[in-house]
Amino acid sequence: MKTRAHHQNVSLQVTVQGRSLEVQRISGLGPHLPELVFLHEGLGSVSHWKDFPARVAATTGCGVTVYSRYGAGNSDVLTAPRAVTYMHDEGLRVLPDLLTQLHIDNPILVGHSDGASIALIFAGAQAGARDARTNDHVRALILLAPHVFVEDLSVASIAEAKTTFETTNLPEKLARHHRDAVATFWGWNNIWLHPDFRAWNIEEYLPRITCPILAIQGLDDQYGTMAQVHAIARQSVGPVEILALAECRHSPQRDQPDAVLAAIAKFVDRIAGNKSAGGGV
Repeated sequence: MKTRAHHQNVSLQVTVQGRSLEVQRISGLGPHLPELVFLHEGLGSVSHWKDFPARVAATTGCGVTVYSRYGAGNSDVLTAPRAVTYMHDEGLRVLPDLLTQLHIDNPILVGHSDGASIALIFAGAQAGARDARTNDHVRALILLAPHVFVEDLSVASIAEAKTTFETTNLPEKLARHHRDAVATFWGWNNIWLHPDFRAWNIEEYLPRITCPILAIQGLDDQYGTMAQVHAIARQSVGPVEILALAECRHSPQRDQPDAVLAAIAKFVDRIAGNKSAGGGV
């Protein structure tokens, strides 16, 4: 295992698509290693990942970039309701622009929940659909609790989250990770419960994804079932490895951190050591 002391950690703000985004970068131990870019869940942020990105960097030796999307963390506060296409907007415009500004080519994307969906959209976008300034390739995807369509379970759990937010100290907990926890929560909750969102589906992107995928799913996930990762495995062109974890809910990196870290380290080592495995899309 690489020692964390050799990694440098830098925090900065980057203006992307006219909005200031919070970014954290952890340097890698060698230029030959891939860069890992972390994409958080709907209520996530840089700080919400806690020490998991640093542990991944220490274990793999890879450079790591983590950022808070618009409306999350210490990025600009959300000022309008989110659109049904908010994950498409992120994967097709914001993420390509950010990667270009940070000079990150052919990254391994590590996405959790909404972040995993954004990673799939980015990887499966048709040639020319993204900003022409960016590289149209991604080396691999690591997906934690991904979703490619809306399940009844998801909607029911998000409705429960609304009640929890209104009746418990959840706003106080979220305020530890967001400039405006109220705006962050309702921006996520309202769009997922909007009737128009029931038709949200990104399966059309899957057949265009040729890079390797590691999909990690908790068997007790309150927001999604194994049907999500099975759809990814069935429709993607490249190799897909599925890790199903018992005693694990919607955040595998929290509920089963050691198992997730070991799986990521093994996957990244295989990708980094086999250049032919790092195909693009």
